Amino acid sequence: MSGHSKWSTIKRKKGAADARRGKIFTKIIKEITLAARLGGGDIEGNARLRQAVMAAKAENMPKDNIDKAIKKGTGEIAGAAAYEEVVYEGYGPGGVAVLVEVMTDNKNRTVSDIRHIFSKHGGNLGENGCVSWLFEKKGSIVLSKDEVDEDSLMEVTLEAGAEDVVDQGEEFEVITTTDDFEKVKTALDEAGISYVVAEISMIPQTTVPLDEQKGAQMLKLIEKMEDSDDVQNVYANFDIPDDVMERLT
Repeated sequence: MSGHSKWSTIKRKKGAADARRGKIFTKIIKEITLAARLGGGDIEGNARLRQAVMAAKAENMPKDNIDKAIKKGTGEIAGAAAYEEVVYEGYGPGGVAVLVEVMTDNKNRTVSDIRHIFSKHGGNLGENGCVSWLFEKKGSIVLSKDEVDEDSLMEVTLEAGAEDVVDQGEEFEVITTTDDFEKVKTALDEAGISYVVAEISMIPQTTVPLDEQKGAQMLKLIEKMEDSDDVQNVYANFDIPDDVMERLT
């Protein structure tokens, strides 16, 4: 199991999402506001906004919060900050490729924070383009093996346009193109198959194996990145053996 899905699984098991729900809400509200600003407030006509609202609903965000964020983005309500999207690239322990997506109103502050987190946890900030070529934007839908068997899952998702179904140990991961993501998700909904998470993600094309020491550093680096108010998403191509991961978490 590679870094993009493994870290999500760890967070769910540790209950980190609930513990940091306020921070998660803040990140989603930023995304909704920017999506509405860039593409308008029509959820059906704005794919990015639609996905942001889906993420908000998955976290049980109140409808009033969602509507307010959309209206701030479209200018119906004043007070929206002038956020700018930036992607920082770098290396973690063991040469792991790391992508950090941020939304900030002060790039000088943000790049200083990102550089500090990298250097403090065994990594370094790199130049633009140094690792992005190792990732591909895809749809990722993760399902518990307790919810569905592999044959049924493949029948529903591949017919709807999914590219692959990957066995990730305790879970299955359905990989789609960004264009087919919502169609595959809808097919699962209509089949009554529940999923743990459904999102557009940056999927690594290769992975870097880490031992226990470097694995511990890597997990701490990602955790600190995600604790930053400016960071929206972190992607990495690490691979840590399951037995080592159990000890670390």
